Amino acid sequence: MGLYLIIVASVFVTAVLSGVLGMAGGMILMAILVSTVTVSAAMMLHGAVQAVSNGSRSWFLRQHIQWRILPPYMLGAALALAAFTAVALVPDPGIVLLLVGAMPFVARFSPGLGALDMNSPATAAGCGIVVTVAQLLAGASGPLLDMFYLNSNLTRHQVVASKAITQTLGHLLKLLYYGVLVGNADTLPAWLFLTAMATAVAGTRVGTRLLDRLADDSFRRVSGWVILAIAAACLIQGARTLLTP
Repeated sequence: MGLYLIIVASVFVTAVLSGVLGMAGGMILMAILVSTVTVSAAMMLHGAVQAVSNGSRSWFLRQHIQWRILPPYMLGAALALAAFTAVALVPDPGIVLLLVGAMPFVARFSPGLGALDMNSPATAAGCGIVVTVAQLLAGASGPLLDMFYLNSNLTRHQVVASKAITQTLGHLLKLLYYGVLVGNADTLPAWLFLTAMATAVAGTRVGTRLLDRLADDSFRRVSGWVILAIAAACLIQGARTLLTP
């Protein structure tokens, strides 16, 4: 019961963080879950919580969603899901943490990614492929997704809203993959799923209210440094997990 309470508290805090920055919360939550429960159970709970969290965020900010991004993104995501279904892969916990931690650094220091703009249909489709692969392997993909938006001419509300709707779809695909297509039996109590999802909505509402107080320049600067600090912690924990007998 103590573990479940910690998980619910983590859901609230990370939902608030994601509501403000549009990312980072899911990455932190995935690191916590994969360190405490099995990978498949972590993916299922994380997928349910993040689908609700991102879904509620996209609803709260629905007037800012850039709908033109969605069709090409969905095409890329569908291609990635089909490829994963063919191999039915479930990664090791240490690998998940390393992947979660590595993504922000790869995205930040890859010149090619830094020039991408989600307003382009080709970029949106490529983003759907790359981000969905990251979600199915590492559970979280916010830092990588963020790189596709940094050079777009969108406001902070448009960025957070548009990322929320694509992340909602991605987490639903993760639930489909780990809950149905892979068919893994690892489960957590139903009440925990319901409590965590309700908590995610509450945290998201608080976070989106705080977003109104953050300027666009501050939003981009703060989000970048926060995500790199979290990524470093995930890399350290992932290495420790793999090296511990």
